[in-house]
Amino acid sequence: MGLVDFLSDYVSYHFGSRKKKRRRPNQTVEIMVKMDCDGCERRIKNAVSSIKGVKSVEVNRKQSKVTVIGYAEPSKVLKRVQSTGKKAEFWPYVPYNLVAYPYVAQAYDKKAPAGYVKNATQALSFAEAPDERLIMMFSDENPHACSIM
Repeated sequence: MGLVDFLSDYVSYHFGSRKKKRRRPNQTVEIMVKMDCDGCERRIKNAVSSIKGVKSVEVNRKQSKVTVIGYAEPSKVLKRVQSTGKKAEFWPYVPYNLVAYPYVAQAYDKKAPAGYVKNATQALSFAEAPDERLIMMFSDENPHACSIM
């Protein structure tokens, strides 16, 4: 918080008669929309940029992705995009390197853009789970497993 914000809040708190407004956080909303031409792209960009609180709109037709940055609520942005007549949903993909097992059936999607996989719950458990540690204790794949067997 800068000095100007601090002074503004201080003056409005001590000398102002109106209540202090709570600031909404700046958000990034990513939406997947199938776009075919420049007209679709322009229609979506104009519809979303007219929402109060939107700072910038980026449209990537190759990835079928619309990125909205601002103070607008994600549900309002999605409804505005759907009002243009296009099928839209929140961006279902995450970067490839953030997923532990990217080729699990739920995560791998052929339609995903390069470098992305579907944001799905992972079917395989992680190694720190209590059951997993007990199973790995007697596993043949574990070099430090029990040597009695």
